[in-house]
Amino acid sequence: MRLLLQDVRAVRETWSLAATGSFETGIHLVTGPVGSGKSTLALLLTDLDSPQEGRITRDGIHRSVLSLQFPEHHVTGSSLAEEIRSWGIEPEPVLAAAGFAGREHDDPLRLSQGELKRLHLACVLRVPSDLLVLDEPFSGLDPREKANYCAAIAECRTQGITILLTHEQEYFPPVDRIWEIQEGKLVLLGRPAEAYSSWRLIPSLIQDLVNAGRPPRNLSREAIREALCRTRE
Repeated sequence: MRLLLQDVRAVRETWSLAATGSFETGIHLVTGPVGSGKSTLALLLTDLDSPQEGRITRDGIHRSVLSLQFPEHHVTGSSLAEEIRSWGIEPEPVLAAAGFAGREHDDPLRLSQGELKRLHLACVLRVPSDLLVLDEPFSGLDPREKANYCAAIAECRTQGITILLTHEQEYFPPVDRIWEIQEGKLVLLGRPAEAYSSWRLIPSLIQDLVNAGRPPRNLSREAIREALCRTRE
């Protein structure tokens, strides 16, 4: 299973994004400055937008799922049950997982944005897919919910290609590759341990660990805690 970008270029009024590279099975983290094109990249990867130049090849990818940053953009049902069924899944386990058991008749647009995000992610992570693209999945969530969804995303690691585009600085699932949009170009930095030296938007805590000579083996909270413990030995 592979998602191949060949000399892709997307052009907007004030900027452009160039991308060449290959996403394979596992979890890929994509970071970049605000306005650098992460959301546009998400649309391109899931075939909801087309580049002005280049080609995107989806080898072995038959079903793609995109999670947009703002969950209200996904709502099509007038009740929580209808909204969940619109994803092709049964409501009961999703309602339970998202903490809305017994509220199947509630209007999704009356939920807070954090609650709606929780419901949306519970749906997205239950839908079978070969390619899962998550654009700012942790916005609107509290720390406990971020940790819970990091664990849920980690379960997707061997099931297909998961691409996580985010500004998040503290909560990550374990990732296989780190990418960054640098000066309008998507750059593969590599596996976490080899990416830290060239990661421009590296979270400050990870940078501190790198400076102390104790870089975390990965970005998960568990790996970071283990690195912090090594600094105190």
